[in-house]
Amino acid sequence: MACGTDARTPICAAEPESAQWLAMLIQHRQTILPRRLAEPGPDGSQLELIFGAATAAPDHGDLVPWRFVVVPAAARGRLADVFGAALVERDAAATPDQVAQAREKAFRAPVLMLAVVDGGCGASEISAAERLLSAGCAIQNMLLMATALGFGSALTSGKALQSQGLRELFALRASEQAVCFISFGTAARRRPRRHRPEPSRFVSFLAPEPAT
Repeated sequence: MACGTDARTPICAAEPESAQWLAMLIQHRQTILPRRLAEPGPDGSQLELIFGAATAAPDHGDLVPWRFVVVPAAARGRLADVFGAALVERDAAATPDQVAQAREKAFRAPVLMLAVVDGGCGASEISAAERLLSAGCAIQNMLLMATALGFGSALTSGKALQSQGLRELFALRASEQAVCFISFGTAARRRPRRHRPEPSRFVSFLAPEPAT
């Protein structure tokens, strides 16, 4: 890979082989359900690489409008309590088995973290959409780094993200919202790679101004 600082050239002009490797990495990334993510998960140094990848996300105004809260093994029980209580709040008729299933989700995957976006930090003229987009880019960078390190990953959501109990557990400020959980681990089983849409399905070109 040829790298330089000349303003007229890319900082890092990837060789064709590097670009092909990156394309393969992107296409290889897939969602592995948390229940299929087993030990080992990323260790400390690997997590540093994963979090470091997030810092390369576009971030208008350098707000860093997102943060990630890791839920270590010793804290999974507290999250399980929140999941169970959130289900009962939504459905008072939930059975003990259903509550147990909700609680069990907190114990899946070796590494589990919550992604949080702040809609109120920094410059107010930077829209919520920009902040959310920045968070999405940071998360995708993390997923790709995990894939490059040989780990599976998943994003999960659910109604519990909106619960007061979860907001209190993660000490969310009034301007913050929980976006999703991110899981990392070793894929115990992979599905066949899903069909990717053709670019023609989502790319169009703005028509030029009509000739006068």
